Amino acid sequence: MANEDTPFQAEANASEVIAGLPSSLESRRHQMFPSLTEAEIKRMERFGTLRHFRHGERLFEAGRTTFGMLVILKGRVAITRYDGLGNTSLIIEHGAGQFCAEVGQLSDRPSLVNGDAVGDVEVLVIPSESLRALVVAEAELGERIVRALILRRVGLIEAPSGGPVLVGAPSHPRLHNLQTWLQSNGHPYTVLDPKFDAQARALCEHYQPAPEDMPLVVCPDGSVKKNPTNVELGRCLGMLPELSSDKVWDVIVVGAGPAGLATAVYAASEGLSVLALETRAFGGQAAASARIENYLGFPTGISGGALAGRAYVQSQKFGVEIAIPAPAGRLICDTYPLQVEMCGSLTRLQAKTVVLSCGARYRRPSLANLKQFEGRGVYYWASPIEAKLCKTEEVVLVGGGNSAGQAAVFLAGHASKVHMLVRGPGLAATMSSYLIERIEATPNIVLHTHSEIVALEGDDEQGLQQVRVRCSKTDTETDYDICRVFLFIGADPNTGWLSDCGVDVDAKGFIRTGFDVTKAQCRANFAKGVYPADLPARAALETSVPGVFAIGDVRANSTKRVAAAVGEGAAVVSQIHAFLANLPAEL
Repeated sequence: MANEDTPFQAEANASEVIAGLPSSLESRRHQMFPSLTEAEIKRMERFGTLRHFRHGERLFEAGRTTFGMLVILKGRVAITRYDGLGNTSLIIEHGAGQFCAEVGQLSDRPSLVNGDAVGDVEVLVIPSESLRALVVAEAELGERIVRALILRRVGLIEAPSGGPVLVGAPSHPRLHNLQTWLQSNGHPYTVLDPKFDAQARALCEHYQPAPEDMPLVVCPDGSVKKNPTNVELGRCLGMLPELSSDKVWDVIVVGAGPAGLATAVYAASEGLSVLALETRAFGGQAAASARIENYLGFPTGISGGALAGRAYVQSQKFGVEIAIPAPAGRLICDTYPLQVEMCGSLTRLQAKTVVLSCGARYRRPSLANLKQFEGRGVYYWASPIEAKLCKTEEVVLVGGGNSAGQAAVFLAGHASKVHMLVRGPGLAATMSSYLIERIEATPNIVLHTHSEIVALEGDDEQGLQQVRVRCSKTDTETDYDICRVFLFIGADPNTGWLSDCGVDVDAKGFIRTGFDVTKAQCRANFAKGVYPADLPARAALETSVPGVFAIGDVRANSTKRVAAAVGEGAAVVSQIHAFLANLPAEL
């Protein structure tokens, strides 16, 4: 089903629908492994350099080598899966006229597979920067190459192979967290349960991990980490590169949701240097949407993951540097260039402009033991991983917005029954009519109005076991033997980290921009008896701090829709150009 796809799988399947092809990757083998003509190779020569390898020599190694793209001119190259535990298997042998690469090479990420010479081999080596230049300069050829790179990543995800090995019990909450993080970022991985897998058991016997050390993670380079943070895992996968404090970026985008990715794509395509910092996964909360049906140009709908995956690859194509996970901890505005200090680090990144698309944080209900069950029965999104966990079970979903409606419809395809709780009298005030109609037409979704969760019951060993629901209309409480609860009760603006900078926010914490900034300053000046005629003009998306812009859900009075966020992300780029053009020459 399309709504079960990872970002890259969804991209592949969307193309299949257009081409009228069956969904199996085997049917797209010619697109995954295309052969280039002599004329095409000739046009590519200016982007690379020639290299020779002897039989048996390794051209690139999983987890260690970054190489861009290798076009084979002579001989063959064997591509093999490798998982860090020493397991290997042949994927394919590339011959003359074919090329070695997958989507990670657009951004100079370490290889996910091994490549070895079969016979004497001659290749054209096109480094990542030149590969990006190639796919932009050669439009038709670039389209074929990018499609092949995406499909190869899909193949690694479906295998699954070519990424880290997660070792732990399926019920472990931290294992679940790592799985969802990797899946959200379109990265392949494998899970091994030491209870059933001999290699996983041997690894545990060797490292003797304490309970707090689980799960173990075997990185592609063979190194083993005990219960790594997302940051540690990002480092070992090359998703979180070392960022220089000396470089001055034209734009630093904080948050890689739809708004931030739109800014990154448009700014980079117009020649600006762009760094995007994302705390968890590209696509933000929109990526968790099972299906967006009112986004212009997609009459059959598109999953949030598919939309985010396409935008992510597009940003890589234009040379955007995306660091994940890279939470910003502080914005420093009393110096120029502006500085973004990374959370938990003294690293300060410099930029001529900063775009705040940092969205919002999931809102949590006031339940005493909520944290105990997060990842062990309580979830803030509904991905294929959670859907599999609740197969044939009854689940509770809390929330009445569009995200909640999309999640309810998606989960209804897996769970035996979805109990949907809302505090109000219905959904009409908070949800689009097409979603309400779909919920009403889905027999295993039961809407409970005037209802909320008042208690969670369970233990550390088995996780959540029971949910108590209170109906305010009848003043009654009902216990449900339910192990999965999905919370979609909104979010609060992620602006607490901006206090040192003095970015003006409204009473709810959303960032004021443009006219709203001027209006707020006018009121403050009137209160002080100061005439406001000399207030500087503000661009529509510029904050109270010059050179700092805000877009998307975090912006005050913005329209909380994916299409609106993408529009603001594109619109802010012209305002950035105007700001940069008016900078004093000495800056």
